[in-house]
Amino acid sequence: MKGIILAGGLGTRLHPSTISVSKQLLPIYDKPLIFYPLSNLMAAGINEVLIISTPDSIVLFKKLFGNGDHLGIKLIYEAQENPNGIAEAFIIGENFIDVDDVTLVLGDNIFYGNQIVEFIKTHSSQKLNGAKVFAYKVPDPERYGVVEFDDEFSVLSIEEKPSNPKSNFAVIGLYFYPNSVIKIAKSIKPSERGELEITSINQEYLMNKNLDVKLLGRGFTWLDTGTHDSLLEASNLIHALEKRQGLKVACIEEIVFDKGYISSEELSKTAQVMSKNNYGQYLLSIIKNEK
Repeated sequence: MKGIILAGGLGTRLHPSTISVSKQLLPIYDKPLIFYPLSNLMAAGINEVLIISTPDSIVLFKKLFGNGDHLGIKLIYEAQENPNGIAEAFIIGENFIDVDDVTLVLGDNIFYGNQIVEFIKTHSSQKLNGAKVFAYKVPDPERYGVVEFDDEFSVLSIEEKPSNPKSNFAVIGLYFYPNSVIKIAKSIKPSERGELEITSINQEYLMNKNLDVKLLGRGFTWLDTGTHDSLLEASNLIHALEKRQGLKVACIEEIVFDKGYISSEELSKTAQVMSKNNYGQYLLSIIKNEK
């Protein structure tokens, strides 16, 4: 399975902070926001990832990650010329996806909890027969794609940003699709907002009885960092978790080291560059403890 991180958009809700930089490069406590969705894919064993962003931001992501060699993974980049919607990611990424299934994660979403890594790992290791998405109860469903269930929690409908939501369950920014998603993405029409909506793809799979929606509850945290308040809340959460546990959240170098993608020497080289701060010292402690 291939992985795609959609890190585009103009970030207008976060202006002036995002006038000159992609919101996915803003810090969430001690690391850029994009580290969090990337770490979910990497922890689940997805080691070929396409990062889609604006033409101006591509160079910044390349400066941050390069081609992924120092992480033992493969990273490639494509530009989304205009904010034409989430579903356009599958059209832009057609050659990258090739004949494989694909996981799409939004670059401004943070997922925390062991169950999410296990879900990704499970679904990335098997051939998909249909689409798999996740629903999470929120207080402001009108901001999201909203899923309606019957009394037995079978899916009845999915609507994009409805003014009168039929439930409080939002579809979060993590999606699993079989290869057929490319064809479907090419067939859907822009919404009234002028975008190719991911909800339109989900509606197509629902109509064909090939959509599975998994409810996420206790033990799982999802943050959509699209506002100044949510950025602060996310930073405070990560700070509290790391201080309490003594472990880093979304430390991509630690993940690839544990998986054997890089050696102690390669990890040490990365750590030395940041040895004067807490992040670099943490990487050095991993090497020390391993020895």
